[in-house]
Amino acid sequence: MPNAASMLILIFLAITFIQSGYDKVMDWRGNVAWLKEHFAKTSLSNHIPLALLHLLVLELISGVLCVVGAIQLWLQNERLFGFYGAVFSCVTLIMLLFGQRLAKDYDGARTIVIYFIPAVIAVYWLG
Repeated sequence: MPNAASMLILIFLAITFIQSGYDKVMDWRGNVAWLKEHFAKTSLSNHIPLALLHLLVLELISGVLCVVGAIQLWLQNERLFGFYGAVFSCVTLIMLLFGQRLAKDYDGARTIVIYFIPAVIAVYWLG
């Protein structure tokens, strides 16, 4: 299967973002409370619920596009939805990275880079 690596990355990204979105929906209050504390000393401190909603929407779009992209790649050997899923994943991860850097959580920022590398590879391979 010539697209196996691309499909595996799309599945990886889909699981990452759909699970993260699911967690935000199922524990909205817990996430808001944790993020308010995490960003207490930043300019985001008064905008946590709105920022979390934006992040949730981007994560779900990223995850769904990656699922559709993996299916499209498998069934039709087409890359369009996978490419968009990888691009949305990168944008979402950049937003997360910005937040972690703003909060001076450098370990959290470093972790996001681990997810960003395969997402960029997917953009390259599917572009």
